[in-house]
Amino acid sequence: MLNAERHNLIMDLLKLRGSVKLRDIMDASDSSESTVRRDLADLEEQGLLKRVHGGAILSQERATELSMGEKSVINVREKKEIARIAALTVADGDCIYLDAGSTTFEIIHFLAGRDITVVTNGLMHVEELVSLDLKAYILGGKMKAKTKAVIGGIALENIMNYRFDKAFIGANGINIVDGYTTPDMEEALLKRRVMNLSDETFIVADRTKLHHSHFAKMFDLEDAVIIIDQMEAEDKARFMKKTTVMEALE
Repeated sequence: MLNAERHNLIMDLLKLRGSVKLRDIMDASDSSESTVRRDLADLEEQGLLKRVHGGAILSQERATELSMGEKSVINVREKKEIARIAALTVADGDCIYLDAGSTTFEIIHFLAGRDITVVTNGLMHVEELVSLDLKAYILGGKMKAKTKAVIGGIALENIMNYRFDKAFIGANGINIVDGYTTPDMEEALLKRRVMNLSDETFIVADRTKLHHSHFAKMFDLEDAVIIIDQMEAEDKARFMKKTTVMEALE
């Protein structure tokens, strides 16, 4: 297989999965470990991916973010499993916060028929919450078209009217050094305030968010429990030194 063909294969795998193991690339391309490592180094130099232990992840610009439509079709099975596990932590009578996002949206289905109160800044969450007859409140504030989130100064003031038993928050990046991050400072500020108003905070994110770091820090790793689809053994050992990890797919 030619260099260009292997590079295209690697990028296709990354676009499909978000992350890829060295062994998977070797098997798919019928190439040696040294050859694949050179390919990954070349692609990293071009800014197309980031090498991590045992493989690579798709490169993301620190200040860019996918739209809600783009997010909603990525890793759907994993997000549903994460949502199912997240919903199991909710007790009847709880007041919870559901952050805007495609993974938090999946949680709503698993809350049907429950005696809970939901507060959200997710515009796409509203119709689902209403259709399931869940007691819910939507924050006021500036509407962000790309992520369908309510943010800004009014939202920060509005959120102070509530206190939460549990908060379920999305993150674009989960990094040992930088903690939880997102590209938008206004979203980061709201997520941080929600964390401070909650008895327990859960980050719901698939494994493609691991090792990424974006522009705006939300809060530190130890401030939340991570609910994730699956971690490599090495990553799980590293992250569990900082916080609690709940795996949805084991």
